[in-house]
Amino acid sequence: MKDLVDVTDAVRVNDFVIKIGNVNGTGSASANGLLMKAIFRMGVPVVGKNLFPSNIQGLPTWYEIRLTKDSYMARSGTAEFIVAMNAETYKQDLAEVSPGGFLLYDSTWPRPDLHARADVTAIGVPLARLVNAAFDNARTRVLMKNMAYVGAVAGLTGLDVEVIRNLVKEMFGTKEHLIDANMKAIGLGLDYVREHHPDPLPLRIEPMDKTAGHIMIDGNTAAALGCVYAGATFGAWYPITPSTSLMDGFKAFCEKFRVDPETGEKNFCIIQGEDELASVGMAIGAGWNGARSFTPTSGPGISLMSEFIGFAYYGEVPVVLFDVQRAGPSTGLPTRTQQCDITLAAYASHGDTKHILLFPANPKECFEMAVQSFDIAERFQAPVFFMTDLDIGMNDWMIPELDWDDSYQPDRGKVLSAEEIDKLEKFYRYEDRDGDAIPYRTLPGTHPKGAYFTRGSGHNWKGGYTEDSDEYKEVLDRLTTKWKNAANAVPAPVITRCGQHARRAIISVGGCDGAVLEALDRFAENGVKLDYLRVRGFPFNAEVDHFIDQYDEVFVVEQNRDGQLRSLLVNETEAPKHKLVSILDYAGMAANPKFIIEGISAHLEALGDVA
Repeated sequence: MKDLVDVTDAVRVNDFVIKIGNVNGTGSASANGLLMKAIFRMGVPVVGKNLFPSNIQGLPTWYEIRLTKDSYMARSGTAEFIVAMNAETYKQDLAEVSPGGFLLYDSTWPRPDLHARADVTAIGVPLARLVNAAFDNARTRVLMKNMAYVGAVAGLTGLDVEVIRNLVKEMFGTKEHLIDANMKAIGLGLDYVREHHPDPLPLRIEPMDKTAGHIMIDGNTAAALGCVYAGATFGAWYPITPSTSLMDGFKAFCEKFRVDPETGEKNFCIIQGEDELASVGMAIGAGWNGARSFTPTSGPGISLMSEFIGFAYYGEVPVVLFDVQRAGPSTGLPTRTQQCDITLAAYASHGDTKHILLFPANPKECFEMAVQSFDIAERFQAPVFFMTDLDIGMNDWMIPELDWDDSYQPDRGKVLSAEEIDKLEKFYRYEDRDGDAIPYRTLPGTHPKGAYFTRGSGHNWKGGYTEDSDEYKEVLDRLTTKWKNAANAVPAPVITRCGQHARRAIISVGGCDGAVLEALDRFAENGVKLDYLRVRGFPFNAEVDHFIDQYDEVFVVEQNRDGQLRSLLVNETEAPKHKLVSILDYAGMAANPKFIIEGISAHLEALGDVA
C-alpha cells in the first residue's frame, strides 16, 4: 500500500500539516485561527482540528492546520511542520514531526534536545526575547508571542503577509492600536526568520483558486443556524462539552433575527435547566404545546434524559435532541471525539423503544439536517436524535456556501385546526385514521373537543388509561410501524462507486466520511476496488440492505470500540453477520485515513487477497 504522504519530496506546495503546540489559556486560538483563515484566503483548501484539554488553562493544547490542495477534509495523520510553544511537550512534539519535517521553537532559552533527530530540522526563533523587548505588559507579551510565531511561519512558508494584515484589520475593526500591536508582533517573527533563515522551507504556501464559493464554519454554529431557519423557537439545555456552543450560537442568531426592531419583543425562549433531565422535560413540554423545540447535549446528558425520552416516544411528542458525541464512558474524555452514542440513542430509555436518528457528516449537512430533524419530529410525532460529534461540532470545516429555499414551509405533520376538530364527533389522540400509523394531534387551547391527557402509563388508541394486554400491544405495534415508516423520510444514504466491479465495500457514518473518501483514493491507486455507502439516517431504508447484498464483504468503519453501527446493521437489516467486518478507531482523535487503510489492508493480507 502506498504511503499516505511522501515526506521526502524536495518541495511540497499546499500539501502539508502545520501543528501548533501551546498551553491552554494563553490566547493561542486567535493566532491559530488567523493562520488558518489566511491560508483559506489565499485560495488553498484547509482543515483545522483543535485538540484541547478539559480544564480552563494550564494544560497542553494543539491545533492542526492541514493544507490540502486536493480538498481532502480529514486529518492526514502526519505533521510536517510543528510549532512547539510549550516546553512541557517539546519531547512529544519532536517525536511527532514527520521524517524530513521541521520544528519551530522559542530559542530564547537553549534547547539542545530539540536537535536530537537527524531527520528533523529544528529552527530556533527567540520569540520571548523579541516580544519582551517590544512590549511592556506581561499579558500582552504572552498574547503577542503567539502573533510573533504567525509571522515566523509566514516568513518560512511564503504565507502572504498582506492577507494576514487584512484579516487583522477585520478582527479589530477601528481599534487601530490593536491592529498596530498585532502587526508589530507579526513583524518581529517575520523579520527575524527573513534575516536568520533566508532560505524558504520546502513546505510552500502558494495562491490557488479552490476556496471560492466556500466558507469556514463549525458544525455547532451551522446546526444552530439550521434551528433558526427551521422555525425553532424554544431551546432548553444544561451546559456540557461539546454541545454548549450550539445553544450559544442559537442564542446569538435569535438575538439578531428574532427580536422585533420596533417593540423589542423576542420571538424565542431559551432556558438553562438545572440539569439535563429538566432541560429535555421543558423541551418536550414546549413541543407538546406546539413549539418547535430542542435540547443540545452529549452522551452523559442522553443517559440522564432517558426517562423523559421514553415518555416522548410513548406519548408521541415531537422534540429534537442534538447529541454532540464525545468519548465515554462516564465522564470519559470530554474534549475528545467519538461516535459512541449510536446504540444509546437508537434505543434510548427503558422498555421497547426505537428512535429516529440523523447523521450529518459536515457543517453543511448540520445546517440542512437540522431543518429536516424538526420536520421529521413533527411529521412522526416523535423524538429525533441529531447525531453529530465533537470533531464536526467544534472544529473548523471548509464547506460550500449554505443555500436556502425561501419557499420552504415547515412540515408540522397532522395537527388539527379548530375547524377540523369541530367537525369531529369525538377526538381520539392515538387513533390511526389514515392507516399510516401516525395519529392526529391537537395543540392546547385550540378547541375544547381536542383536549386529551398525555400519559406515560399504559394507554389505548383513544388515549385512555389501560392495563388490557391487547390494547397495550395495539399501541406498541403501531409505534413500531410508525418507526419503520420513517425509513423513507430520513436522509437517503450517499453511495460512491469505484466505477468497476467491486467485491467489497465500506459502510460508514458521520465524521468518518472525509477519511473514508481519502482512503478510497489511496486504495484505488493501488488497484484495490471498493464501493462506499454513507449512512445518513436510521431506521435504515431498503437501499442499505440492497447495498450490503451486492458484496462478499462490507467493512463497517466507525469511531467506537464496540462496533455500534455494525450492531445496528446486524439487528435492523437482513445482512448476514459474517459479511460485516469492523474497522474501528476509538482513540478520541478526529478520523484520518490511516486507520482505515491499515485495518482493511491487514484484513486483505490475512486472506491473501488484495483485489
